[in-house]
Amino acid sequence: MNINEEIARLRDLLPASWRMTTSIKSTSEQIEPIASLPILPWQKGAQILINFRLWRQLPEPQRDLLLLYEVSWRQQTRWLQTGAYQGVAAMSLAGGIVEAIQGDITGIAIAILLGTIGINQILRKNKSSQIQIESDREALEVAQRRGYREAEAARALLDGIPAAAKLAGRNTPEFTELIRCQNLRAIAGLSKTTIPETGINDF
Repeated sequence: MNINEEIARLRDLLPASWRMTTSIKSTSEQIEPIASLPILPWQKGAQILINFRLWRQLPEPQRDLLLLYEVSWRQQTRWLQTGAYQGVAAMSLAGGIVEAIQGDITGIAIAILLGTIGINQILRKNKSSQIQIESDREALEVAQRRGYREAEAARALLDGIPAAAKLAGRNTPEFTELIRCQNLRAIAGLSKTTIPETGINDF
């Protein structure tokens, strides 16, 4: 596998809006075939990291869907998206600055506490099953615009999730991976049980 050619091919899979803000880099240090870094408030887009020694062991459809999911997930979990916890974190930061100027130690402590709660809730939501299932669905939609049938794309992602986990040295699926796979089985026509779009909570 020529790494530069594969990166160019993967970038062509992305919608134009994602392509402009996504970087794909080769790394031999991580244990996963594909991983990504959170999009921090001051960053414009996602950074996708691929271990090509492991990546080349996956069939092309699995590689395509794993990439589309990873980028979709990062786009869904941007820190600056509007939400209650983002508001709490922002207000706490602003309040902390004001209290620091005024020298109010109690006010600073409260602002730090509220900010920590807000940030922890954002991180928890970003890892939730609901967000990851929404990312799966968006990845399938993009794949269909690239010539895949929905069931075909769902099957590729369904097979790619455990395959990537095995390459990373994990034989036991994570809870969210089990939830995602159940939903993908239904979309692929392998099961009648689907996961509701709302009301999904992680333990």
